[in-house]
Amino acid sequence: MADAATYRFPSFSKRIVALVGGFGSGKTEVSVNLAKYLAHVNSEPVTLVDLDLVNPYFRTREAIDEMEALGVKVVAPKGGQFYADLPILMPEIKGLLESHEGMLILDVGGDAQGCRALGSLSEVFPPGQYEMLMVLNGRRPQTSDVAGTIGTMERIAASSRLQFTGLVSNTHMIDETNAEILLEGYELARAVSGESGLPLLFMSAKQAVLAGMDMSVFDCAVLPLTRSMLKPWERKEETSGS
Repeated sequence: MADAATYRFPSFSKRIVALVGGFGSGKTEVSVNLAKYLAHVNSEPVTLVDLDLVNPYFRTREAIDEMEALGVKVVAPKGGQFYADLPILMPEIKGLLESHEGMLILDVGGDAQGCRALGSLSEVFPPGQYEMLMVLNGRRPQTSDVAGTIGTMERIAASSRLQFTGLVSNTHMIDETNAEILLEGYELARAVSGESGLPLLFMSAKQAVLAGMDMSVFDCAVLPLTRSMLKPWERKEETSGS
């Protein structure tokens, strides 16, 4: 049985961490939980940038109040006009990339729009001073096997003009996720790591599922997740107490 003492949490020597993944990968949930964890353990400031341009339900700005209460600065449009507001935010995001202070986490969609947004920032990414991590959910069609995952990563790298530096195993089926699914995804990530030469930096999963598992089966760091990205109707249910 796992408890907090048994986890080897992720750590980073580089101050910029871009988490990239397609629809359904869970990369926004990973980004939010990683930012909360780093804010808890680091004395330096943590900033989270929302560059997910597609999914209207799972954007880091939905958790702005929660994040800022924990000391995490969130850079995201405050209203619903993401496309209109993004050019206004670009100078601030570029300034954060060029800064030498604090941890910077970027939540980036792996679709064409997300890649273009990342590509527009590629020239200000300090060479060798960032991590770009593929968030891999083996239960999504494009990343269900090694060949599909590597092909997806090559497409994203070409469009974004940035190179991946590592992998995150985040295979899940939301509330239906169990230990078997986690292990299946972990083995896929190890296979992708072997084929691509990129390290598996950490795996992530809901804390409730991890709690019933032996952590020694994972030869990498582990990030337990608590769900922050809720759909509008789920937020209403929580508010009403139903």
